[in-house]
Amino acid sequence: MHLIFGALLLFQTNAMVLENDFVQVFKNSAPCAAGGPACGETIIVALSPIELGGRKLNRGEIQAFKKGEKYSAPKGGDYVEVVMKIARPAVKTPPVKIPAKGNTIIYDSERFFIFEEKLPAGGYRERHSHNQRLVVNINAAQLEQKVDGQDKPVIRDSIADDIHFNEPVVHDTKNIGKNPMRNIVIELKP
Repeated sequence: MHLIFGALLLFQTNAMVLENDFVQVFKNSAPCAAGGPACGETIIVALSPIELGGRKLNRGEIQAFKKGEKYSAPKGGDYVEVVMKIARPAVKTPPVKIPAKGNTIIYDSERFFIFEEKLPAGGYRERHSHNQRLVVNINAAQLEQKVDGQDKPVIRDSIADDIHFNEPVVHDTKNIGKNPMRNIVIELKP
């Protein structure tokens, strides 16, 4: 009895990997596939090859759904479901707006946009800014970033499949690792 309860508890706690005032993120679970009034815009990010509604998605590819839209839960591999909360606080923005060169916007909506962030090993992205955002790391990489207002550069290890929420920032980035940086970023609009 205790073993079954423990397994159920583990399954339930492992499905949600992040929640804040803006998003809920689930790994290998799609509670908003059936739609419903509590489900805002929803994004599936493939972490391995999956099938989603008869379409094949490879690692790092996405599919977005409108508020309450129904879909079949992904099959065949690992993925994350990102659910945008319907009610959210004001989005924080950086003190200056400087678009990042080299990113590819792959989805744009009224409340957020999604871009694929790539930077080859040894590559440099000049000073740019971001609003609050959710980042899904696709590749492992090591980055050196110079953040406005900080004296020294910061070294960050990006871990593949890590999912995190970042506050607004103005910075530059250099990929000092051996792998190309590749992320899916869901940046909130004010």
